[in-house]
Amino acid sequence: MKEKDIIKNAYAMPITSPSYSKGPYKFVDREYLIITYKTDLDALKEIVPEPLQVKEPLVKYEFIKMPDSSGFGSYTESGQVIPITYKGKKGGYVHSMYLDLESPISGGREIWGFPKKLAYPTLKIEKDTLLGTLDYGSVRIATGTMGYKHKEIDKKTILKAMNEPQFLLKIIPDVNGKLKICELVEYHTKNIKIKDAWTGPASLELHPHSLAPVADLPVLEVVSAVHFVSDLTLAYGKVVYDYLKGKKR
Repeated sequence: MKEKDIIKNAYAMPITSPSYSKGPYKFVDREYLIITYKTDLDALKEIVPEPLQVKEPLVKYEFIKMPDSSGFGSYTESGQVIPITYKGKKGGYVHSMYLDLESPISGGREIWGFPKKLAYPTLKIEKDTLLGTLDYGSVRIATGTMGYKHKEIDKKTILKAMNEPQFLLKIIPDVNGKLKICELVEYHTKNIKIKDAWTGPASLELHPHSLAPVADLPVLEVVSAVHFVSDLTLAYGKVVYDYLKGKKR
């Protein structure tokens, strides 16, 4: 393979058969169960990176089913997003993500820096209940429930939250094991269409695990829950802070 061919064809690994396609990445009928809960504020402050700021002891626990995503296929995801502020504006810090398909794991980590690990999440309707679960190996580490479509809510409320910026800590080592990239990345979702949005009574249970420590942010009180379906496009991100250079971009 000539040098010019390498440069022409390289965008992901392995070069002869990349594990994901080029974007844009469009999602159809992306279904969410998001349970917001109170946790320990000191625990949040220990894991949220500067210059992001935590104002309230809140966590959004998410179960997301993605049946139709261009370039990635069909998969399910679960994890924690922490409400933060950045330069006085509201946003979310993506703390943990667990999903069941290799292509969005590698694509998410390589492009944006999503903190993705392989696990086995589900989101389904069980009789009169919307049920989300997360297993790491054979161990159940999260169970979320919500009464199915108890009360319809304003789609504009969901759209406003979806339009807020989200932040990631992208970390990539060099071939010598030293740190090569350590950046705070901002990204947005675009072309958002909220199709249905509901709320209802909810519960959330988290269990300790050495390699999937979702319970390190303990559930002290469930605040609210939403269930909605949307179409959207996952946009590429931008670096807003380079920790190795100690400066904003």
